Amino acid sequence: MLVDRLAALSGVPWSRVRVAGRDLAAETSRYEGALLCKPMSYMNLSGGPVAGVARFYRIAPAEMLLVYDDVALPLGKLRLRARGSAGGHNGVRSIIEHLGTDSIARLRIGIGEAPGEAMVSHVLGRFSPREETQLEETLILAMQAVDVTRTRGLPAAMNQFN
Repeated sequence: MLVDRLAALSGVPWSRVRVAGRDLAAETSRYEGALLCKPMSYMNLSGGPVAGVARFYRIAPAEMLLVYDDVALPLGKLRLRARGSAGGHNGVRSIIEHLGTDSIARLRIGIGEAPGEAMVSHVLGRFSPREETQLEETLILAMQAVDVTRTRGLPAAMNQFN
């Protein structure tokens, strides 16, 4: 949702990345000079598309900001970090494995814990009207966090949004 909003602000449409006729299973757009990337694979396999796009555009892990939902954080909570483990997030685990480092800045957006055993339906499901209102506020903050990270650096964003 966040990267879609950033792309919409720029008015740059998403385009599929193909290199030498090979589909990298990712779409890219732009926001304020930054390359946005959406892996189009299964979430657990995000590392291949992210690494492929990084190689093609010559983007080092130190230049990236991963943005993802996190059930370990309460709904609406943002957490910026410079590096770290996957924390049980299989998509992040895949990205770390494919890039060969955990030194990748990340913006985690809390969606709250899944009730009971319903993890998949929680992550892929719809938000309640109350949650939608909170999510809207969170996405606005997350967009601001991306802008501060981009313009003033990760430490400044961490101080402001963590």
